[in-house]
Amino acid sequence: MSKKLVLAYSGGLDTSYCVKYLTKEHGFEVHAISVNTGGFSEEEIQRNKEKALQLGACSYKNIDAIQTFYDKVVKYLIYGNVLKNNTYPLSVSAERIVQAVEIVNFARHIDADAIAHGSTGAGNDQVRFDMIFQILAPEIEIITPIRDHRLSREDEIQYLKESGFEYSWEKAKYSVNQGLWGTSVGGDETLTSHLPLPEEAYPSPLEKQGSEKVKLTFTKGELTAIDDEAGDPVENIEKLQSIAAKYAIGRDIHVGDTIIGIKGRVGFEAAAPMTIIKAHHLLEKHVLTKWQQHHKEQLANWYGMLLHEGQYLDEVMRNIEVFLEDTQKNVTGEVVVSLHPYRFTLDGIISKHDLMNASFGSYGEMNKGWTAEEAKGFIKLSANQNKIFQAVNSKL
Repeated sequence: MSKKLVLAYSGGLDTSYCVKYLTKEHGFEVHAISVNTGGFSEEEIQRNKEKALQLGACSYKNIDAIQTFYDKVVKYLIYGNVLKNNTYPLSVSAERIVQAVEIVNFARHIDADAIAHGSTGAGNDQVRFDMIFQILAPEIEIITPIRDHRLSREDEIQYLKESGFEYSWEKAKYSVNQGLWGTSVGGDETLTSHLPLPEEAYPSPLEKQGSEKVKLTFTKGELTAIDDEAGDPVENIEKLQSIAAKYAIGRDIHVGDTIIGIKGRVGFEAAAPMTIIKAHHLLEKHVLTKWQQHHKEQLANWYGMLLHEGQYLDEVMRNIEVFLEDTQKNVTGEVVVSLHPYRFTLDGIISKHDLMNASFGSYGEMNKGWTAEEAKGFIKLSANQNKIFQAVNSKL
């Protein structure tokens, strides 16, 4: 009886090779699984199914995990205003965690003997997938043909041709990975340190000139309406993406430290994520206290780092999520954003929780809530520690 194997299947060359290799050479009963965290069209899902079955998979399933992705990850990235290295909204790395969890859950559901993925040994995804699989299902074997055999694209293409599959595997000039929380873009330029990505590398071309205003409504930190039209947060992210992407907003190149210890560079476009994070952050600056913001920045930075490193299942992540969610109790209000070609500006906010309240004094204007003597006393006490330090050490 054939052993059951669940394959994380994208429809690309690596995972297509895995289907044929694992069925032909090892006799596995391969169940190909794609996890949609945004970006899959119905046509792509159907093409993936047809290809997987032609290559020898006994079944193909596409799991819709867009809402799960939002509930489990994206929501907290917004709460924390998370940008890796102050740049990248963690588009792909965040997706991989949810995809791995869904795949291992399916594998346990069908009592699979093994799980496979098409990652190489030179990237971050191998770490994220393997860690999730090992933690949630240590009894299930992990098989990685591309990594284990150090296969080249040419090796994989030749094997598939010899097996009777003449698909067009011409390598695209730019690799694009699209999801709910942004799109990554890789190419020859991102393998260097000095070259930018050209205009044609980005999937969303500039379509609109001029500018337009859009009003974003947040309720306890979640995006609940656009221009006063209510919708659930996932719908609103997708809607804002369709609006802002026409201005080619949210493009950049992220440079960071990979999990495996080398530097990596990747382009991305994330019109909605970048606009949402910056608008949400502006609202927080008005409604949260100084120390809430201070500690949020530190914990959110850790949250993003641990997520990127594949440590999503560490219990500290649940602890940080509780903190982040609690900080959102008063993050309710409207933010007006102006969209322009390649950029956006934040015009201002309206919130009943706005702490910039004129009745307690206006910065730089007349002091209404305290006397001059009270101000002098406050300043004197605030200076005490450093006055003592200077007095003691200046004599040494």
